[in-house]
Amino acid sequence: MKRLQYWLLLCSLLFFIGGVQAQKIANILQPVNFSDVYVGGELQQRGMKNFDRLEDDIYYPENVFPLVPHPTSAGWPGDKEGRTILALVLDAQAMHRTPKYLLQMIDMIPSKVNTQGYLGPIMKDSIMEQQLSGHGWFLRALCEYYLWKKDPKVKKYILTIVQNLAYPTMGYHKLYPINSDGRVQNAGGMAGSTQNTVGKWMLSSDIGCDFIFMDGVIQSYELFPSTKTKELVEEMITRFLQMDLEKIQAQTHATLTALRGILRYYNITKQAYLLKEVQKRYDLYRQIGMTENYENFNWFDRPLWTEPCAIVDSYMVAMQLWQYTQNPSYLEDAQHIYYNAICHTQRANGGFGCDNCPGPVENDLKVHAEEAFWCCTMRGGEGLSRAVSYSYFVSPGNVYITSYNTGKVVIRQKKGQFTMEQKTQYPFDGQVELSVLDADLKAPIHLKLFALSWMRNYKVQINNTPVHYSLSNGFIDIKYIPKVGDKINLSFELISQIEPMINKKYNRLDYCTLRYGPLILGSEDASPLLINQNDRITKKSTEEFSIEGKSVVLSPVYHLLNPRVTQPGYKKQILFKISQ
Repeated sequence: MKRLQYWLLLCSLLFFIGGVQAQKIANILQPVNFSDVYVGGELQQRGMKNFDRLEDDIYYPENVFPLVPHPTSAGWPGDKEGRTILALVLDAQAMHRTPKYLLQMIDMIPSKVNTQGYLGPIMKDSIMEQQLSGHGWFLRALCEYYLWKKDPKVKKYILTIVQNLAYPTMGYHKLYPINSDGRVQNAGGMAGSTQNTVGKWMLSSDIGCDFIFMDGVIQSYELFPSTKTKELVEEMITRFLQMDLEKIQAQTHATLTALRGILRYYNITKQAYLLKEVQKRYDLYRQIGMTENYENFNWFDRPLWTEPCAIVDSYMVAMQLWQYTQNPSYLEDAQHIYYNAICHTQRANGGFGCDNCPGPVENDLKVHAEEAFWCCTMRGGEGLSRAVSYSYFVSPGNVYITSYNTGKVVIRQKKGQFTMEQKTQYPFDGQVELSVLDADLKAPIHLKLFALSWMRNYKVQINNTPVHYSLSNGFIDIKYIPKVGDKINLSFELISQIEPMINKKYNRLDYCTLRYGPLILGSEDASPLLINQNDRITKKSTEEFSIEGKSVVLSPVYHLLNPRVTQPGYKKQILFKISQ
């Protein structure tokens, strides 16, 4: 008995030590800097097209900022301004391209803010939730611009907003209404609107968007820490964590933005409970707030339409949860979200629009709104930019390739650096070639290549010679010293799968989705199709898949800026009934 007790105690100790070590690795694991990644292929096409869209006339500075000083900016002061500047700041860095109008927008700020240094009306007797929410994006835009350019006047803009808009709300966030009493129920359109007042709060139909403001305040604290800002941040986090997201039917975009903010604060404070709370709420979102192609319900328990703003947030949360936990399921989610949700909602003009919610009732995926130019197009800029930097993560002695994208990257380590070029046709085939263009490393590194559940039969060669590797936590691990001229070839088989529905609340057990690698497949054929669990899916080309013995033609919901998706009558069945 004593031996068993000692053994259990030893196992617990080892598990604890292993968890601590994993946490230490996660705390220092970081995505590569924008300046070190030069992406090519489909991701470059998407990023550049989004950049083009953000320089169309609708985003000219005089159209982004109000035409006259201090109006309510369609009820969301700071929102369009912040989202646009944020997208341009990140697109510029990710695409290595100079924005045409960004500096002009920054220079316009002093003439557009009110006498208190923020946008819209001066806050007096009431707190307009949408004004705070809009300034969440405005703060984030200014913070990212400051991180990039270190402009002292932008620092002043940030601190003024925190001083004059954020601090006066201290003590009121703990009173933010977190239940349905007094709220207008089942209201709101795609743009959101102020509904009614409860206490001091002028509440939005985008329920919970106060916590979009929290994200901006947290980033300002990250750059310019102060005791007072910390107190405000913790008041807001505490209130958010008290909210029953499902019961109040919180907006999923506001929820996921709040989770990103809390993850940012976790990275600052290393308070383990924050990570657990984010995981719990992300899991809730995944179980009851996702469509069957990894988009979102705009509100919890209201599957009316989807919103790329939230889809981008979900992608970023999934990637950051992988960063902090090393759990490959989050990396798998991020891949699914990117290829099946982000890539479906980007339109041919580079903007982003809303879809329906396949799953609860509908089997087809189709467009709900061609473009949400007032919010989603700009949020798509951050999503695509983060997809660039999230392709590679580094920690001392480790390089993680977390997405296969054609392009070039500079990897910097304490004991040197190397430059690597990547060529691939993933996710349509399983071939990846890495070429070392230059190298100056004095010690071996662990090169980790992602190997997820839809991949198998791996082969790794360096300069045409098979090499030993280990496989754990969703990665192939190769230990070696990169040398100029080295070619690393990875090959694997992408498998086809028949998968149950992912949303647990609206699950119809007799329906399934069809997959090839990370790609969800659909059919534009209106004829009924029954699926047998033993059916075999075969790839004929990147655009055409078949099921053995059946005449149906399948294709991915993924597309690369295909104008046909927004044409009248377009729809694609993605949920199929399983034959009994």
